[in-house]
Amino acid sequence: MARRHRATKRELRPDARHGSTLVTVLISKVLQSGKRTVAERIVYGAIEQLAQKIENSNPIEILQKAIDNIRPKLEVKSRRVGGATYQVPMEVPHERQVSLALRWLVDYADGRKAMPMREALAAEIFDAYNNTGNAVKKRDDMHKMAQANRAFAHYRW
Repeated sequence: MARRHRATKRELRPDARHGSTLVTVLISKVLQSGKRTVAERIVYGAIEQLAQKIENSNPIEILQKAIDNIRPKLEVKSRRVGGATYQVPMEVPHERQVSLALRWLVDYADGRKAMPMREALAAEIFDAYNNTGNAVKKRDDMHKMAQANRAFAHYRW
């Protein structure tokens, strides 16, 4: 891990169809083995299915609301103090919140083996939009763990 310079953040280009950087990041999370066109087909297909499920609404706003429902505000990080390891609750930076939310969304969609990835991703986004589903449960579990370990908050650095 380089300690000399901080890595510079590259500017994301919005995707071609919707003009959203969030969709670009989601495509990158779905991407496997460099097959970007396959990932784009999956994500755009899921967005189209969302638009059909919830009529008279913008599917990008639905995606944004789903991500907002999944984003974790707190997480625990291990901190070693005097030979003991404590799970210290920490606030999560915004970029990491979005990254974790998208990662959970794609992982749980991939875990739905009974259906194609396009349908599974649409179903997971729809569940997150309605504040249900596995990704929301994961966020709640993370918040419960942080709440349970709040006694160690004074070890924050």
